[in-house]
Amino acid sequence: MSSAFVKKSIQERLESLYSREDALKAKVEIDRLIAYYKERVVSRPHKMDQRDVILITYGDQLVQVGREPLEALNTFLVNYLKDVINSVHILPFYPYSSDDGFSVIDYKDVSPRMGSWEDIERIGENFYIMFDGVINHISQYSYWFKGFLQNDPKFKDFFVEVEEGIDLSKVVRPRTLPLIHTYKDVEGRDRHIWTTFSKDQVDLNYANYKVLVAVLDVLLYYVEKGAKLIRLDAIAFLWKEIGTECIHLPQTHEVIQLMREVIHKVAPEVVIITETNVPHKENVSYFGSGDDEAQMVYNFALPPLTAHAILTGDTSILTKWAKELELPSDKVCFFNFTASHDGCGVRPVSGLLSQEDIALLIEQTTKNGGFVSYRSLGNGEKSPYELNASYIDIISDKREEIDLRVDKFILSQAVKLAMPGVPGVYFHSLVGSTSDIDGVRRTGVYRSINREKLNYDYLVQELEDESSLRNKIFSRYIHLLKIRREEDAFDPYGKFEILDLADGVFALLRESKVSRNDILVLNNFTNRSILVKLPPFVQGDLVELIDRQKIENREVRLKPYGVAWIKFRKEF
Repeated sequence: MSSAFVKKSIQERLESLYSREDALKAKVEIDRLIAYYKERVVSRPHKMDQRDVILITYGDQLVQVGREPLEALNTFLVNYLKDVINSVHILPFYPYSSDDGFSVIDYKDVSPRMGSWEDIERIGENFYIMFDGVINHISQYSYWFKGFLQNDPKFKDFFVEVEEGIDLSKVVRPRTLPLIHTYKDVEGRDRHIWTTFSKDQVDLNYANYKVLVAVLDVLLYYVEKGAKLIRLDAIAFLWKEIGTECIHLPQTHEVIQLMREVIHKVAPEVVIITETNVPHKENVSYFGSGDDEAQMVYNFALPPLTAHAILTGDTSILTKWAKELELPSDKVCFFNFTASHDGCGVRPVSGLLSQEDIALLIEQTTKNGGFVSYRSLGNGEKSPYELNASYIDIISDKREEIDLRVDKFILSQAVKLAMPGVPGVYFHSLVGSTSDIDGVRRTGVYRSINREKLNYDYLVQELEDESSLRNKIFSRYIHLLKIRREEDAFDPYGKFEILDLADGVFALLRESKVSRNDILVLNNFTNRSILVKLPPFVQGDLVELIDRQKIENREVRLKPYGVAWIKFRKEF
């Protein structure tokens, strides 16, 4: 698909989406927005490097008596992470009605349950902030949808209305819930509205240019409020066209490219990242040509492939996939993660893992008290969509010794940190959380299992207890992060090579573009000790960075689930 992308003007993009008359009207409105926000935004160039690590967290992740959650979060960030992580993805902190923030009531406000814009700006004083653009849908309680149901002309055709009984069987579904829900308008008429995810999340109608303009205003407002990265949530479903699968449509790519172009007219340093929980080949299409669409794409296949390798001790599938990773240019990179506020998707490994492999992941997850979410296939059948559990409870057994569980988990995180791209670190992973099964009992929502809100004081106590799971994970995680930020071989755009050095070992070479100090990364995915003979190109004084030891001979012994980052100076 990327070969079809060409650099076009904003006007040309609009004319490919709308009638010429509407495109001209849209261009006038967009030019007005650009001029307005350019006067209000101070653009500061920033090129990502190995120091860029993004913490993924809720705005109300931490609660503390007498403080707003965002204030408590900022205190934790400054006290524990200021010199370790430079960016924070604050999941939707706007007023919302469901889905822990992903059903936005007001795009331009901060939930009073979390704090205020001043709290957001305070976090921005020390960290780059990623804002969520939840722009495929909006809450049924938003004034946009209320205006629509009240037949306010301003919101006419703001939502996707369909005739009752129309054939939508081709539409790709991420859920088992109905695609269409019915609402009554002010006149008592039934309105049948498109809802990709739930009744509370009504999809916006981008076939109406006024919706696009309104959303662009929101995104530019986020830039004004300090967004350095903008995550486009569930963006693959954005454009609807009856009779198609309504996913990855050419118009969707066109809209993303237009959004990037408009945002960069105001602040060219802002990074656009797309969230598309779909098979890998479909996912990477959102890089576009390499300089016109997303600058970062979630590497959705990495979490289930890493989990599979740990559970089986077999790195062959992970290695084969990693060898085939390609980027359309050196201006884009992957956003590497293993856990987030959502579950561990299994749809991204369609064609990579067999049904038996996926069944193994499901068995391990449910054995530890986790759950599996499904999606409808449109023919009365359903298919596994994601695993709902904390990542440590997917890759290890609760009955195992604590130190073994920590070793497995740190291995998974070390792989993520060493992969080419920018790492995303979920708050619960960083602080060693396990599945919140009680949370699921309270809410009835599977995803609650990895969305627990933590008491600030209790968390700090556990992090300081050297015998606790939290302390063991947090201290080792921080150690890896501090090493990574000092080594330019981990530049997100740097060259890499996947190597075959030993069975059960996932090995990659990270090449430095500046210092010539390359790093050989070795990851043992087995429960046995493995002796790895170093390849001939690894020469000179060798230092293992994690244990801070010199390597005196040409071999390294990896303990079970062990990791080694071997630094050497490249000679020409």
